[in-house]
Amino acid sequence: MPSLTLLFGVSMRSAVAASTVSIIATSTGAAVAFLRDRLTNTRVAMWLEMGTATGALSGALIAGYLDQRYLFIMFGLLLAYSGYNMFRTRKTELPGEVVPDRLSKKLNLAGSYYDRLLGRQVEYQVTRTIPGLIIMYFSGAAAGLLGIGAGIFKVPAMDQVMRMPFKASTATSNFMIGVTAASGAVVYFARGDVKPLLAGPVVLGVLLGAVLGAKLMVRLKTSTIRKLFIPLLVYTAIEMIYRGVRG
Repeated sequence: MPSLTLLFGVSMRSAVAASTVSIIATSTGAAVAFLRDRLTNTRVAMWLEMGTATGALSGALIAGYLDQRYLFIMFGLLLAYSGYNMFRTRKTELPGEVVPDRLSKKLNLAGSYYDRLLGRQVEYQVTRTIPGLIIMYFSGAAAGLLGIGAGIFKVPAMDQVMRMPFKASTATSNFMIGVTAASGAVVYFARGDVKPLLAGPVVLGVLLGAVLGAKLMVRLKTSTIRKLFIPLLVYTAIEMIYRGVRG
């Protein structure tokens, strides 16, 4: 979405609609690889999706009534927050000892996956299940408002709040964003905001990128992934906030 608005001059509303549709392709393209590598925690995804899907529908319903300047500022702040979280945990590969809460045990949210880079099986627990669900509602609302997958909220929530490993958080977030985006896309389609000639090339591009990214992620260190994204997030956040303030 920042590329459409900042580089190609597409209006915020059209960019949000096209981005929302393309997110479904992003999720579909990468989900297969992540599921094959058992990185995705489907139990956590289904639990948290109750919050994100509801939030996405709420956000999409009110998006048409907000000034585009506020959307620029809001998106910029979200990116800045995400960059801060990545910088703070840039050297952390795996979370320490995690004590699961009662609901996490009841729902059997613990998971495991084989980390090719570390060369061993990583087993982990999940905690703060209810706070994670609440955060997911607001991340879904951001997705519906801004046409994003809200991974910038989902990944930090699972990584920092629910104490899941970063790679498992990323894969689970990717699995979720397609459902989240679909909830908001229904509203954009009904309102006529989706432009096929714009959405088509965007969907094709992000689908190819998603497949490539999924293959690369399992071969990279968590710290490397964070370091690659921090400068991009910070730069884009500044650009978006500047556009919103300038009007």
